Amino acid sequence: MNDLTAAAFFEIVDRRRGHFRLESGHHSALWLDLDPLFAEPEKVEPFVTALANSLRPHDVSVVCGPLLGGAFVAQLISRILGARFCFTERVMPVDRGGLYPARYRLPSTLTERVRGKRVAIVDDVMSAGSALRGTYAELRSHGATPVVAGALLALGKAAADFFAASNIAVETVARDDYDLWLPAECPLCATGMPLEDLAEAPA
Repeated sequence: MNDLTAAAFFEIVDRRRGHFRLESGHHSALWLDLDPLFAEPEKVEPFVTALANSLRPHDVSVVCGPLLGGAFVAQLISRILGARFCFTERVMPVDRGGLYPARYRLPSTLTERVRGKRVAIVDDVMSAGSALRGTYAELRSHGATPVVAGALLALGKAAADFFAASNIAVETVARDDYDLWLPAECPLCATGMPLEDLAEAPA
């Protein structure tokens, strides 16, 4: 029996219900506070190990994750796989209008280390996939070859659909449904529910 379910993951993170604007620009009714996720490594370790095992057949030589949580996942997985580790940092424009405004940048000292390499891009949770999409674009711009995107938990299908359309494999440990709305189609906006902007929070 698989104990690594979405319900099990939700037991080790804090959840809030409300009306949120995500980094991607989408609206949602659920927010996960992932900051304490790695404060007790033994709780998240089974998910990390399972994701590493699912990435192994993709024969990657680099594992890359966006700061913050994705970088923690990437570092742990790189050690399990015997691969190199790298990370991207978010750059948020002053004008955050539209969808997916965030950009993710590799430190200049790491760009040559990924050139020509097969890379796994990973995050703790992917929903709209803003951080993973930004990391994917950045790696490609430096001559890397992302071949798989992975997450401990996938919420909804938006990120997975994007990578599938880009011919990138997707590996996740657990999955759950997730309501994600375009601002113009958000039912919570229609009711006048106050919006909490989380675009400045870590991805």
